[in-house]
Amino acid sequence: RYPDDDDVAALAELAAKGVHDPDFMPFQIAWTDVPSPQQERNTLQHFWLQRASWTVDNWHLPMAVVVDGQVVGSQGVAAEQFATTRAAGTGSWLGRSHQGKGIGKEMRAAVLHLVFAGLGADVALSGAFHDNAPSLGVSKALGYEANGEAVAVRRGEAAREIRLRLTRERWERDRRDDISIEGLETCREMFGAV
Repeated sequence: RYPDDDDVAALAELAAKGVHDPDFMPFQIAWTDVPSPQQERNTLQHFWLQRASWTVDNWHLPMAVVVDGQVVGSQGVAAEQFATTRAAGTGSWLGRSHQGKGIGKEMRAAVLHLVFAGLGADVALSGAFHDNAPSLGVSKALGYEANGEAVAVRRGEAAREIRLRLTRERWERDRRDDISIEGLETCREMFGAV
């Protein structure tokens, strides 16, 4: 769901408790290396910045993932020039205590439903470092295909990033009928989806 300020505060607190093993960095931006309380402040500012800088041509929607009333992580989707490209990228994180339970796959499936069924995208893009097995596993399970590699910087060192793509046609083959979208119609034009 779109996070209100209470959700954002819960996400900041959750992230400060840990998102990954400290010896492994799954993100290009090492935001989880920042000590508390600065990390919590940075998390709040990140969500507020996404709200404030939204334009139809460049948007980033970071959402709160809620399971049984508890905020457990964040699933984001972003695009530039969506009205023209019909492509959106995804990114996510889960609190460590919520990992390994299938939530990552469920939240990605939900955001893909938003991207394809809700916004009418033609392709969804993602990526992960070559050694991020959980993220790559979710992508494979949902039908993503390899889309090349890139060299990215991780904690000051070069690291191989696997790029992935999922087409609308491939998504349609395994489309789920148990995911619903609420409240999108009133704001679809803000995504360039009209």
